[in-house]
This record gives sequence, structure tokens and C-alpha cells, in this order.
Amino acid sequence: MSKSDNQITRRDFLQKSLAIGGVAALTNDLQLPFAYAAPEADLAKTSVPNPTNQEKIFYSACLVNCGSRCPLKVHVKNDIITKISAEDGINDAVFGQHQIRPCLRGRAVRWRTYDPERLKYPMLRIGKRGEGKFKRISWNEAIDLLAKKLKYTINRYGNEAIYYQYGTGTTGANISGRNACKRFLSCIGGHLNYHGDYSSGQITAIQPFIYGNAKESLLDQIKHSDLVVMFGHNVAETRMSGGGQVAELYTALAQSKARIIIIDPRRSESVVGYNAEWLPIIPGTDAALIAAIIYALLEEDRVDEAMLNQYCVGWNADTLPDSAPPFSDYKSYILGLGHDRTAKTPEWAAKKTGIPAKQIRQLALDIVNAKAAWISQGWGPQRWQNGEHTTRAIMILPVITGQFGKRGTNIGTWGGSVTYPVPGLNMVNPVKTSIPFFLWTKAIDEPLSMTAKNSYIKGKDKLDVGIKFIWSYASNVIGNQHSDLNRTHQILRDESKCEFILVWDTHMTASAKYADLLLPDVSSVESNDLINNSYASGAYHYFIRLQRAIIPLWENRPAYEVLTELSEKMAVKDKFTEGRSQDDWIAYSYEKMRKLNPNLPTFAETDGMGIVDRKLADSDAQIGLKAFRDDPIKNPLNTPSGKIEIYSEALAKIANEWEFDDDDKLYPIPAYLPAIEGSEDLQTQAKYPLQLIGFHIKGHCHSSYSNLPQLREAVASSLWINPMDAEKRQIKHGQLVEVYNDRGRLYIPAKVTPRILPGIIALPQGLWAKTNAAGIDIGGCINRLTSLRPSVLAKSNPQHTNLVEIKPLAAMPSAS
Repeated sequence: MSKSDNQITRRDFLQKSLAIGGVAALTNDLQLPFAYAAPEADLAKTSVPNPTNQEKIFYSACLVNCGSRCPLKVHVKNDIITKISAEDGINDAVFGQHQIRPCLRGRAVRWRTYDPERLKYPMLRIGKRGEGKFKRISWNEAIDLLAKKLKYTINRYGNEAIYYQYGTGTTGANISGRNACKRFLSCIGGHLNYHGDYSSGQITAIQPFIYGNAKESLLDQIKHSDLVVMFGHNVAETRMSGGGQVAELYTALAQSKARIIIIDPRRSESVVGYNAEWLPIIPGTDAALIAAIIYALLEEDRVDEAMLNQYCVGWNADTLPDSAPPFSDYKSYILGLGHDRTAKTPEWAAKKTGIPAKQIRQLALDIVNAKAAWISQGWGPQRWQNGEHTTRAIMILPVITGQFGKRGTNIGTWGGSVTYPVPGLNMVNPVKTSIPFFLWTKAIDEPLSMTAKNSYIKGKDKLDVGIKFIWSYASNVIGNQHSDLNRTHQILRDESKCEFILVWDTHMTASAKYADLLLPDVSSVESNDLINNSYASGAYHYFIRLQRAIIPLWENRPAYEVLTELSEKMAVKDKFTEGRSQDDWIAYSYEKMRKLNPNLPTFAETDGMGIVDRKLADSDAQIGLKAFRDDPIKNPLNTPSGKIEIYSEALAKIANEWEFDDDDKLYPIPAYLPAIEGSEDLQTQAKYPLQLIGFHIKGHCHSSYSNLPQLREAVASSLWINPMDAEKRQIKHGQLVEVYNDRGRLYIPAKVTPRILPGIIALPQGLWAKTNAAGIDIGGCINRLTSLRPSVLAKSNPQHTNLVEIKPLAAMPSAS
């Protein structure tokens, strides 16, 4: 498709809109964004998916990072979307053949497509970086500039100076999007890698030290459980779509009628939606709760030590490695025989966790007495300054209680998912150097301090040059989802460090305002692709033929098309395209799938099909640690010992050899460690007495959809505060408050509710950052207040570990 094929004029849009009686009101609301579209050729010369005024159905999908990929039935008249509805499904009575209903976010794709904040044409920065001042340029100018900056960066600094920014705006795109971007960068010599992610950095890093690469059970296994215990696991809000695990969990619970307990500082939507028992806990103290549960079991002589010695290393002194010092086993820690000389009794834990000792003892007995107890955790508990220890403790609870390796159990992690294999554009990155995803600002500001010795870099001993070029595609990390936004702003404003920032997105996000070059991308309904169910649908998996529903608006162009032109200027076109257009790649990838599964329809037969194939995996074939439990000799784990490592000799070695920041600690056992800026940081609490945590909200996915007024009205974003804390500060329900610490300040309305513990406040994450003249974030972005200090092992984000204070405001000050 040529450049002109992707453009639509304001006149054409209005003429076609007015021809549709039911859509006339839509144009009145959307005149502003279309006022800037340039005059183009007649519509008759463009490739129009639906040139008549008859309604036509196209299948697309919601591609943002909730973990699911819900198919969208897109209703179109005269090349204008009139409605988004759900696919038909096959048989709602049978899970796996059910209708995949998109949530309110997926149904808002029409509003998101026509949103006034859509980017419309390439733009070049003219103000200071971060001001959001740009001038319009042509695609030819933009591609020429991008090629020039890439060549300059490579010639002067090398390919390691180019950083592909972590981003989740369109994680589902397969042929276009980030896969195409990374393929292009690999073709020109590669880019600096990142490892880990903002969602699950700590749990991903620590799990191999316990289980190796053992698979998780699928949530469908809960159909065999009689007890479900979830730590901060809020499936109803984080995986709430029809393609997500929320449906799988409902179906499993309907079969098992299991009792469900959710341990969380907030009475989340999952507690309400699943009619669960809520066990409120002080944030960051889960490891103390686990230790006390195990102490209670020792009191009752309910720990099977022979079983633990068979499957584990480090439960007691009998299975400690030779290198371990005396009393460094986990049992000695629990009994207070270790270095801290403190028994981890339920009474001790009650003071730390806020959970009464009687309840801790009862929970211990409930778990060990269950026929099949499912134990899992969300990713909130690990997103802490001491997150590796927290998440590791939860992972060993099913082991100590014997609730692993059998039907209805899990391994203390989220719960797995089966992904439909769809080929893409993958290409090996020639650059092997990698930094932790969270330390990109450090790689700009202090690159020479990043060494293998402190685990700030992998693949070489030290970083030779800082990040000079940021390639940010579909990512709102730069100015929104990263920590300490005020400090991040200072780092990015220094153009002598990071010299060039490319932002390629669909909307004028908070991060887009930091671009030197800003490119407009197509949305999912303006693109063709072949996508799978992603990582959050459990046993149910499928793939979708995504077909363009409307002509790309304004001057928006598919990324693959732009990269094809850029690759020609960088003399790598043949390597990048292999002679294929984006549509050619889709057909080529599909035929590769048909070779493995000849029962699939022909590619031509998939036109207008939406979901092409759907399957339901047998969850009994994926029970965490089952083969190991059945026969640990024949089926050892890929840990150094071949067993579950409660004591990790590898972690002990890291603790002795790495260089750590002051006050950082790494233990070889899952001990409880009070977090910096946590509930026991009394020095900081003297000034900032409230613990601030973040949570996911139904109105947006991370920061995607957060700008839509329709969703903000449907799901109000507000700060949760307990009535006791509100009364102490004279804060009324619905009142505007200021939340602040030494890193920044923000304004947001208060929700006074007993659904959160006293001493704890919670903010929805993903609100778009926006500061007024005084530097106060009136957008309510939690990351104005979060810390840049990384966690100890993964060097990951501690974005739930913050101490703050709040005060009421009379009225909302105006923006600058």
C-alpha cells in the first residue's frame, strides 16, 4: 500500500459520517482532531475496505498488555466504526467454546481510535525536551532524519548505544509493531538489550533459584481444589477480559466449590467477585506471615520432615550444603536458632503483618488439612524493595505444607497459561549486552558505574558507553510508567547524555512529550496481523486473523511499511523484508502453521473469520512439580541440586561476591526482611507515616486507555484511604487531596473506604502524568512518588514501596 492509500481527508470523513444517521453525532464530537488533516486525493483513488453505506463486519483485537487478546467484532459503515461487539463464540455452556467477551476497555477501541489525542502525522521537537512542543514534518523528512541519527549513533558510539525501550502498548502485535522494530534494529547491527519487566521482574529472577524452570499449574486445576489461598492475586481486575483467566477461575470454582481466601491490603474486586474471605495484611510482610504459618505447623507437629528432606535442600541441617554455616537452614530460622535469635511465632508475625496470631494458626491448619490447597500470588507482592524475599517465601509455602505436585495444587506462583504458537518476525540480536529493564535511566546518567560485579549489566564486564539513542515504540515508560518521574525528567532533559529519543505511538502520551522525533502509528483496527491469545488465558488458547477494518486515519502508517523504507536507506532492505510485504508475511506465517496443522482452513478461507482455531488444554497434563514429586530421581529439577532449594547455595555465593547498595541484603533462605520505606522504616515514617501502594483498575490497562473520558467516567480513579486515616487528616470522601514525599507531589480525589487497612493508602497505576506550573502532578500519576532504588537481586522496580503523607485541598489548581 502506498503512502496515499493510508490517508483520509477531513472532507471525506465528514461526508461519509454525515451519510450515516446513527453516526452523525460522532463527527460533532470529533471535529478537532480531523481539523489538521491535509487535503489528499479523492477517496475513489484509495483502497477502501468498505466503500458502501452497508454495514460490514471486520475482526480485530485489543492488543494492550492485560495479557489477553480479546477478538473484537468491528461494525463499519462508510469506513467509520459504528460499534464494537463480541465474537459469536460456539457454545457458552462449554468452557473453551465460550464467547470471548471483551471488557469495557476493548469495547472502547472505537473511542480510542477517534480520540482527539491520536497522533496524526510525523512531528519534530521544537521546544525543550519534555515540553511537548512540536512542528509537523513529512514522512520523507522523518525517515531521512531517523536514518541520519541511527548512522551517526552507530558510527560514533556503536550499536550498544541504541536502546530499545521496554513497552507494552501493543504487545499482541506479531508481524508489525515491536517485532518489526526489533527485526529492523537487528538488521543494522543490533541494540542494547534489557532483561526482566516492570510486571514481574523480581519473581522471574528468583524463581529459578528455587524450582529451576518448573512449569506452573493452570488455574483450571482449581476445579480439583477444596481450598484456594491467594496472596495479592487480583485476577478480577488484572485478567478481567473474556479472553483472560477470570473466566477460567470462575469455571473452576463453580466445579470445585472451593473455599477461597485472599490475602491483600485491599478488599479488591477479586475478594468481592469471588465471594472470598479477605485477610488484610500490612504490605511487604508476607514472608513474616509464611514464617509464622510454618512455626504454627511445627507447634502441631504437622511438618513432614522426611518428605521435605526427600524433595528439598535446606529445610533443616541434614540437607544443608557443606558450604552453609551452622543454623542457616530454614527450620533454624523459623525456630529462632539462626543469627537473629528470634522465633517466628504467630505472635511475632501478628505485630508485623496486622493479622491476629489466632488467625495465623487457623490458616496454617486450614492449608495443611486441605485435600488439595491451591496457593498462588499475584505480582503485586513481589513489586517491592525486598520483593525477591517476599515472593520466594510464598513459593515455598506449598512445599512445606505438602500441597504441591498433585491435582488441585500449584507452586505458589500466579498459575500458567498455554499460548497458541504463531510464527513472527523474530531475528537474533547481534548485540549480547543486556541491562535490567529498570536501570535504563542509570545507563543514561551513570553508565560507567554499571558493571557485572553489581549485576547492573550482563554479557560483558562493564558498560562502555551510555544510552545515546532511545527507540520507544508503543511505550509510555519514559514519562509515565517508570519511577521517580521528577528525577527521570532531569535525566532526560540533559541532551548531552541521551542525544536522541524516537517515540512511535498512537497517542500524545506523557512519554511522547519527550520525543525528539514523534511518529504516528496505526491502531489495531487500522492494521492486519496474525495474533495469538498471549499469556493470560490459562488452558484456553486460540489465534485470530486480524484484518484492517478502516483505512488508517490522517497520515498514520503501519510500522512495517515505514521500516521497509527506512531499511532501504540503511542498506538492509533485502535482509529486513526478505522480499515480503506485511501482508505477505502474514500469509507466509499462516502457511507455516498449516504445515504443522493441516486441518486449519486455507488462508483465503480465513477472510472475515476472526478466531481461526481455538483449543482447550488438559490442565492435568500441566501440574506444577508433578513429575518431580512422582519420582524425584528420574525427574530432577534443573537447580544445582536437582531439588527444590529452600536454601540456595547460588544465592549465598551471589551475596558474598556482588557489590550491593547500602542496606541491601540477600539471604540464601526466604527470610522476612523489612523493606526500605516499608512498615518498619520508623525514621522515614516520622515524616511520611503512610504506606503507599499501587493497584490495577478496570478503566485502563497500565496507562493504555487512561486518557479516554468515557472510561474515566465509568471507572473513577481515586486514592483509597481508610476512614481512620481520613478523619485524622480531616479528609472527606470525594475531596481533592495532595499526596507527597521528597520525590514529588500529586493531586487526586480521595475514596474513603474501610476496604483498605489503616496506615495504608492505594493509588491506581497508569494515570497519565501532567504537571502544573508548580510542578505538581495533577494527572495523579503514582510514579511521581515512587523510588528509583532497585531491588537487590533482579535490580527491579520497587513501585509498591513508598512512604508518603497526604493533606486535603479545597479546589483543584489549574494546569500550566
